Amino acid sequence: MRRPQAPANTRPSDFSAGVVVVRGDASGWRLLVLRAYRNWDFPKGMVEPGESPLEAAIRETGEEAAISDLAFEWGERYCETAPYRGGKVARYYLAETMQRSITLPVSPELGRPEHDEWRWVDFDEAGHLLPPRLQPILAWARRLLGA
Repeated sequence: MRRPQAPANTRPSDFSAGVVVVRGDASGWRLLVLRAYRNWDFPKGMVEPGESPLEAAIRETGEEAAISDLAFEWGERYCETAPYRGGKVARYYLAETMQRSITLPVSPELGRPEHDEWRWVDFDEAGHLLPPRLQPILAWARRLLGA
């Protein structure tokens, strides 16, 4: 489901990047999902001027879940969502962490964490929690992981 890389000047104005964060355990792969209000997602945020999508994805994962040990074992492959909510597009990379406990840091702009809850889930639970726009991202991650 990887969409071809578009030239930088054709990138949507509302473009974000994130990471499908995984960790292995005895039962298989677990994925980190974050909840804001009723919406579940992977860590992601807007790509800032002068920042590459991968740099934004790494920064956002640190800001939203305090993860700093991301290992991009599958390289810099990515999968993007189809445009949603007025043309937004989100690009996701796949990375592994050894971190089990997640901290939801306080956002200086909001004065509270950006998310209300975090969970490590298997693919089935992720499929139930994540919205339809993220189902192709979940399927892509599953294929890369051979899960």
